[in-house]
Amino acid sequence: MLQFTIHYGLHFIFPLLIAYLYSKSEWKKAYFTLIATMLVDLDHLFAQPIFDPDRCSIGFHPLHSEYAILIYFFLLFPKRSRLVAIGLLMHMVTDYIDCFL
Repeated sequence: MLQFTIHYGLHFIFPLLIAYLYSKSEWKKAYFTLIATMLVDLDHLFAQPIFDPDRCSIGFHPLHSEYAILIYFFLLFPKRSRLVAIGLLMHMVTDYIDCFL
């Protein structure tokens, strides 16, 4: 239960805080963008089984690979992709934390 609470709290509640801090006037748009970055989990559909609570996503799924994470990091630099990069990197940190819970 602790893992579930931490995981989904970091996926849905923490982005709300980040969205507000990122853009107080357009926090709803920023929140939607951060939530939309969870589409990165579509790569789970190619795994067998699709969901395994004991599997660490980092390094296993293609969009959770070290190469993908490096690309997400470089997306921080252009202003146009910064919010998406923040969402993707937050997602990777959340999934990485799962590897230890």
